[in-house]
Amino acid sequence: MEKIAIIDLGSNTARLLLVEVKENGHFQIVDQLKEAPRLGEGMEKDGFLKPARIQETIKTLKMFRKLCDVNGIERIIAVATAAVRRAKNQRSFLDEVSATCGIKLRVLSAEEEAMYVYRGVINTMDIPKGLILEIGGGSTKIIYYNRRNLLNFETLPFGAITLTELFSEEGSPEKQAQKIEQFFTEQLSKIEWLHDLDPETQLIGVGGSFRNICRMTKIMKKYPLKTIHNYVVHDNDFNHVYDLLKGLDLDKKKKIKGLSSGRADILPSAHAAISSFKKYTGLQDMIISGSGLRTGLLFNYAVPTTLDKPISDVLTYSLSSLVDFYGANVKHTEQVVSLSVQLFKQLRVLHKFPRQYLKILKIAAYMYEAGKIAGFYNFEKHSAYMILNSNIYGVSHRDLVMASFVSATTGIDDINNLEWSKYRDLVGDEDIEAVKMMGVMLRIASCMDRSLSSVITGVNCDILGDSVILKTEVNGDASLEITTALEVGSDFRKIFKKNLEIL
Repeated sequence: MEKIAIIDLGSNTARLLLVEVKENGHFQIVDQLKEAPRLGEGMEKDGFLKPARIQETIKTLKMFRKLCDVNGIERIIAVATAAVRRAKNQRSFLDEVSATCGIKLRVLSAEEEAMYVYRGVINTMDIPKGLILEIGGGSTKIIYYNRRNLLNFETLPFGAITLTELFSEEGSPEKQAQKIEQFFTEQLSKIEWLHDLDPETQLIGVGGSFRNICRMTKIMKKYPLKTIHNYVVHDNDFNHVYDLLKGLDLDKKKKIKGLSSGRADILPSAHAAISSFKKYTGLQDMIISGSGLRTGLLFNYAVPTTLDKPISDVLTYSLSSLVDFYGANVKHTEQVVSLSVQLFKQLRVLHKFPRQYLKILKIAAYMYEAGKIAGFYNFEKHSAYMILNSNIYGVSHRDLVMASFVSATTGIDDINNLEWSKYRDLVGDEDIEAVKMMGVMLRIASCMDRSLSSVITGVNCDILGDSVILKTEVNGDASLEITTALEVGSDFRKIFKKNLEIL
């Protein structure tokens, strides 16, 4: 295992990720740090990085370097984006960083930056057709893909900081927002390929401005999950936040829960640009990606094959990485997943779930025994918590909630109605039966590898009258597996209305 660090120096913020990378390409973020040195502030007048901003950035990078050293980091991958890319004093700044911090920054071209953002999104989201919008401090990236193939991208030479500075003299906040929207729309009209988007395209928001929007709307709605990745910001929620910010002075903005104090003065400009973009493209709801440039850099390093072709099955890759990270029995986990999938398909005539539900069962099966890392007793509850808080890629928040309850269900009457009600914005009472059915299937599958020896290689189900005859394909003595699986028979009968026989 190798310990690496990713440093992303933007126009507004600097971010550090500490990552453990395994030989098989799996990686996990183990620590992070964010500061807002505002390196790009004041550049619009003459194109030079300002001494005060440089010193603040040097101070931040020294902190980053210290954290890397105490954690035994073996490799630092450090990149700089729009502000340094445009700076007339770029060379002297890079030399100073190298001499004082021992960090060699690579200045990304606009094309490289867009490609890393794209790879960060495409390898962590299961969205076939997307239009990615990232509004940084000093630039804006627009990236269009279809069927997981990159089609077009554009980098505009302004972001939240530059827009704020350009229109700071336009009067009231409402007037400034109006001017920014007009300006942004004019720039978008010059991008010809934006006129020919697939009607099924979904808008994906990347970067700090979108994460702040996500946090604010979550607080307003009392949203039950902390996870940002794959959160959907609906059009009316965005408009509510946008209208709220436009009418507040800076001191009041800083008091808004969910809004970073280091972004309070520039977020209204980002909001105006987003509003313009949504109106221009006709795309309303936004899906927030917690992955972008830094994740793209990680995939490039840990999984070099993604340079040519994205991860084909985002969910499976993500789940496999977590199983590896939590130290679960990989062979047993894969066997439980395989048997769960077989049971789902064999019993489809009874449960009648669409194929999408197979993804829910798959998550629960992969993570089912991960909770044992916290202790054997009540491990199912620990696993459920991990499902909700492990940042699983390629899946909706609704599916995560469903999967967590499937994993936690140790008995047919085990669902806590009070706990279920916390997620009423994501699931309904009609979903409880589905959770119970998949919970029974998962428990049977787990029992069928009770000896951890993969003795049961497959199952076939015959439905005869009021009974389900489950025929096992075995490679050895499966008496332990069959005996323990039959213990789930009473719950099977209650939920499927059939007796269970296992041969």
